[in-house]
Amino acid sequence: MILRLKTTSFLWLLSVSVLCLSQAASATDKALLDILLSNGLISQAQYEQLAETEVLTTEAVLAGVASQQIEPSAIESSTSGSQDSELAGATALDRSVQDAIDSAVASAMVADSPVKASYGSKGFRLETRDGNWQTNLQWRAQFRYSNPYGSDPRQIANYEDASGSSFEQRRLRMKIGGHGFQPWIKYYFELDLQPARDVDADAVSSSARVIDWRVDLTKWDWASVRLGQWKVDLNRERSDSSGRQQFVERSIVNRIFTVDRQVGVQLRGRLFDGTLADMRYYAGVFNGEGRGTKNSSTDHLYMGRLQWNFLGRDLAWRQTDVEYTELPTGSLAVAGFTNTGPCTRWSSSGCGNLDGFAKPIVAEEDQFKIEQAVQEFAFKYRGLSIQQEWHRKFVNDRVAGTDSDLTGFYLQTGYFFHNLIEAFPAPLELAARYAYVSEPNKAMRSIYNEREEFSLGANWFFSGHSNKITVDFSHLTLDDGLLETTHSENRFRVQWDVSF
Repeated sequence: MILRLKTTSFLWLLSVSVLCLSQAASATDKALLDILLSNGLISQAQYEQLAETEVLTTEAVLAGVASQQIEPSAIESSTSGSQDSELAGATALDRSVQDAIDSAVASAMVADSPVKASYGSKGFRLETRDGNWQTNLQWRAQFRYSNPYGSDPRQIANYEDASGSSFEQRRLRMKIGGHGFQPWIKYYFELDLQPARDVDADAVSSSARVIDWRVDLTKWDWASVRLGQWKVDLNRERSDSSGRQQFVERSIVNRIFTVDRQVGVQLRGRLFDGTLADMRYYAGVFNGEGRGTKNSSTDHLYMGRLQWNFLGRDLAWRQTDVEYTELPTGSLAVAGFTNTGPCTRWSSSGCGNLDGFAKPIVAEEDQFKIEQAVQEFAFKYRGLSIQQEWHRKFVNDRVAGTDSDLTGFYLQTGYFFHNLIEAFPAPLELAARYAYVSEPNKAMRSIYNEREEFSLGANWFFSGHSNKITVDFSHLTLDDGLLETTHSENRFRVQWDVSF
């Protein structure tokens, strides 16, 4: 009696569920039959018979389940077997039918939902089934330990006070990007949630801030438009994401020569794709005042970049060859810009000043005219990566009537030695870098200082650049041209970089 009551109850529940699902497409009907077959609720012969019906009805499914599950032997057991056996059989039928119903409903909801959810290299993704709308959300963090310097030492005082040892949340970021209306209308935002600061710095400097926001119109590969705020595509070292670096941080060249984030518009494209003349071009106009700042005059920052992919293959803006590039791929580029305004350098914080030059807050509106050029080379092949840049920067101080020129150079390389020695760990990359800067002395700009960096590094990739440990050791030197003295110090850093 108990078995009959339980069976009637669950057949009724299945009836209601199948009635609800009868409005779904034939694909959903097939999914339901697959589930019923896999759970043993219908036989293969019944599956084939039901699959041939034009519309999957409640009666047909119930008949199949009833004939498969309620056999004479089961009914007889209700009179001859124990009450516990009857209850166990009814419970098993209950669970099988309920699982089948739940799976069928879930499959129908997924099939009918207009939005797909997934996870990939850009984080969590929501995307419409027609492909016209997409949003990617990713969180990223860098946890770093440095001894003795959190940043590159530039003056004698930094070398004389080399006692620092610090843990640092170097970058805590949230990235939101995707496309809307059409796949070629792309957007991107990046928020820096808590920038690190020195103990004597204002707390405002570590407040959350929008560092990137941009829209790309990419209907044609040969000509697209970008507008918004982003790191100007002048040179590879700066444009490479800080989460795609080969060392813990960029070289000593970066601070002096980066144009960093600017507000403006840019025309860009790729020509002669896949040929030996394959190239990319960039031409932009920007405010020149740095991140999140309106222009203070009628002058603008004008930039251009020409990149030759000399082997007919494009090279992505990221360091190391953790992707193991199967075919040799390289690029050779030249770029430059000119700007007139109160800034002599830029960073993610905005407009700033080189050592020995007036700060923007006290400089006159168009005090400094800057002209800068860079030559760049990059190459990857089967775990080997090489990257090099040479910079020249000219600063005309229109108030003081002086001209200064700065020179910067770096060369870095890395290799996964597992490709040569099988016993060498596959996730481990070893790297080396040399960098050089010649710049005006802070106290007397007509005399020049020279700085050098010698670094060795190692990366252990748990999941590519999305989850890695980086360790580097640097020997840093300063030749002070005014005092004619030489200073040096060693630095150790370790960092965990992870993206979710």
